[in-house]
Amino acid sequence: MLVLFETPAGFALFKVLDEGKLSQIEDLWKEFTSVDSARKVVKLKAFDKFENTAEALSAATLLIDSKPSKGLRKFLKAHCKGETLAVADSKLGNAIKEKLQIECVHNNSVMELMRGVRSQLSELISGLGAQDLAPMSLGLSHSLSRYKLKFSPEKVDTMIIQAIGLLDDLDKELNTYAMRVREWYGWHFPELAKIVQDNILYAKAVKLMGNRVNAAKLDFSEVLPEEVETGLKEAAMISMGTEVSDLDLLNIKELCDQVLSLAEYRAQLYDYLKSRMNTIAPNLTALVGELVGARLIAHGGSLINLAKQPGSTVQILGAEKALFRALKTKHATPKYGLIYHASLIGQAAPKHKGKISRSLAAKTALAIRYDALGDNPDNTMGLENRAKLEARLRNLEGKELGRSAGSAKGKPQIEVYDKDHKKGAGALITAAKTYNPAADSILGKKDGSLMRIESNVDLEEETKKAKKEKKEKKKGSVVENGVANGGDENVEPEDEKTAKKEKKKKKQLAENGDKIEEPEAGKKEKKKKKQAETEDNEEAGVKDKKKKRKHADADEEAEPVSEKKEKKKKKK
Repeated sequence: MLVLFETPAGFALFKVLDEGKLSQIEDLWKEFTSVDSARKVVKLKAFDKFENTAEALSAATLLIDSKPSKGLRKFLKAHCKGETLAVADSKLGNAIKEKLQIECVHNNSVMELMRGVRSQLSELISGLGAQDLAPMSLGLSHSLSRYKLKFSPEKVDTMIIQAIGLLDDLDKELNTYAMRVREWYGWHFPELAKIVQDNILYAKAVKLMGNRVNAAKLDFSEVLPEEVETGLKEAAMISMGTEVSDLDLLNIKELCDQVLSLAEYRAQLYDYLKSRMNTIAPNLTALVGELVGARLIAHGGSLINLAKQPGSTVQILGAEKALFRALKTKHATPKYGLIYHASLIGQAAPKHKGKISRSLAAKTALAIRYDALGDNPDNTMGLENRAKLEARLRNLEGKELGRSAGSAKGKPQIEVYDKDHKKGAGALITAAKTYNPAADSILGKKDGSLMRIESNVDLEEETKKAKKEKKEKKKGSVVENGVANGGDENVEPEDEKTAKKEKKKKKQLAENGDKIEEPEAGKKEKKKKKQAETEDNEEAGVKDKKKKRKHADADEEAEPVSEKKEKKKKKK
């Protein structure tokens, strides 16, 4: 049996002298306590040395993937004919068996043998000392880690994470310092805060002016525009502020120097962040901008970690607290997180922000993956996706949609629906509908021509005539009734008068919510009926009781007669 052992200097093959000791796994370590006992178990048969670090690196990377290198295959073909080979990796043994037809063994006894060989490696291999083995292993491990990580100083996103964090801190410090300057100098010149709104210009004006008395003599053309300068000088003449000593003004000017120096450094840091973002994530920068892209990378931890996230996660990244609160309370989840500050979402109307944020997050996820895993990416993909999103935004807002995104070859063309086959802005406008006379309703035929309804005026006149005829008929009937009653035309019959009065009374009572009172005669008749019904019911109940009593008495009389008959029969 042969043992394959990998070292930083090369591959070693050991011959197992006593295979019987491999069966005793628990006591095998005792054989390697000393060099002499170790040499009785294994013996170096062959050694293949690496020529340089590049060869060692390539062989090590292939071994990590459980693949034999070309040098290892040649080495094993030359020395392992008809032998079984003990290996430390079972997958590597399977690969050697498939390619070289060499029997390979991997078990607990082999692993224990490997540990023993490693402990006495410098003694078993002549010419390989411990002082040489340590730097070899260190150099190989460094080169291997650098190769596996694909280290590139241009792709270090930690610089972006630190830069965006420092930029946010500088903004906070600048705001606090500028507010302190305004409050401090406001005791001396309170009107200046309303005249100069910008914090940096305010600090420059205070540093140049000092005491407000000097404002009339100084020239602020380099710091302020003309209109603001004239307002400042006029306010300084009539200011209500208190007097301030020279020592106080000196400290205020030093604070102004701090504000201006922080503002300059912030501008330099922003330029540095912009250049790093264009180098590391150009497509992400083209879609969402430098600041939003840097905040996304910082929130994700790194560009690689951010590339592993789906578009739905990128959309709400930064709004985790609101998301879990919504899930807990069963409310609507947030539509956007850090991506809300992108310029595309800012351009959208409030009702379209959710749709645009979803589309932007999907394109952003693709851009991040291309930046993280692509080879030498440029910003063409980001610019194309941005054009598509802008076209979608115009489409949502109802503007004319020209050539927007998407075909198999380069830039696709989406043609707008054109009903009238026009070009330009008129394509979106349909033709005006004309009046169709054939759709009118037809009454009938007269002398071969169709009778149509000319206008609604004729119908109205006919209805008016019919109403007049009805009124005239009613008046004639009223006149006839009046003549019959006594020759007076205006006199109505008495029955009709009483009927009308009763109707009026009923309407008044119904409106007031009162019940309509019935005449007294009707009330008396109802009472009499009720009394008669109750008396009939009472009489029927009395009769039923009497019948029940008679039946009970008859039963009692029948029982003693039957008993007498039975006694007579017994005596006989």
